[in-house]
Amino acid sequence: MSDRVIVGAIGGAFGVQGEVRLKSYCADPQAIADYTPLYTEDGRSFAQVVLTGQLKNGFTARIDGVVTKEDADALRNVNLYAPRDVMPSLPDDEYYYADLIGLTVVDTGGATLGTVKNVMDHGAGDLLEIIVPGQSETVLLPFTQAAVPTVDLHAGRIVADPPDGLFPDAAA
Repeated sequence: MSDRVIVGAIGGAFGVQGEVRLKSYCADPQAIADYTPLYTEDGRSFAQVVLTGQLKNGFTARIDGVVTKEDADALRNVNLYAPRDVMPSLPDDEYYYADLIGLTVVDTGGATLGTVKNVMDHGAGDLLEIIVPGQSETVLLPFTQAAVPTVDLHAGRIVADPPDGLFPDAAA
């Protein structure tokens, strides 16, 4: 799905008239409605998104094809993707989350630490969720200039300088 970028998610129904709760991951949150058509992971497309109101963590919206509360509830927690070619280009030090997922993470000595599973933002800054080989638990690495000095999309890797003790088996 590298030709698409995640731009938001549907949070379920809002009311009983088919409106949805819409979370936007766009730098300009209202721009999500401008990047249509939006797609789900399973290939469903929505040609029109109309923002109808503001909520604490997003918007209320009407999406074509969603006309009942049941339609809206069926889309709860469904991610929405926009075609990459309609997205604005980014400055050199900014990345679309979709471009980071799957990258190999190495330490400053070149040893592999793991692979990026997900990128999360809980309000205090982005975190890279790293799958570590041989471990069942993932590691959350702050996505800061200090902890992640280099992102090389062409080479498909991230160079990390993680805080001491973050990766339990890393050589001291």
